[in-house]
Amino acid sequence: MQLDVFPDQTRLRREEPEKNVRRFYMMVVQRDLFGGASLVREWGRLSSPGRVQIDHHPDEGQAIDALANLMTVTRARLRRYLRVKQELLTAGTRVVNYPG
Repeated sequence: MQLDVFPDQTRLRREEPEKNVRRFYMMVVQRDLFGGASLVREWGRLSSPGRVQIDHHPDEGQAIDALANLMTVTRARLRRYLRVKQELLTAGTRVVNYPG
């Protein structure tokens, strides 16, 4: 069994039922018939078709590089989102004492 050093697909999912948020984001590198490769990105609400964007690249290596660059940006956005959410949770934290 050979492990992928450079992943050719990524799937992200976000669910927050209390806010009615159910989203997905998928990126896949696919070879085409002409020796190139395409980076296919799909995003939207879970259980719906979503939007699709296809970026064509001359070879699979460049498509994987584009995927890696997008994942770097996506991770930065996720870290920023989680940091902001954590700050909001910290600022809005209340201590509730229950009788008993």
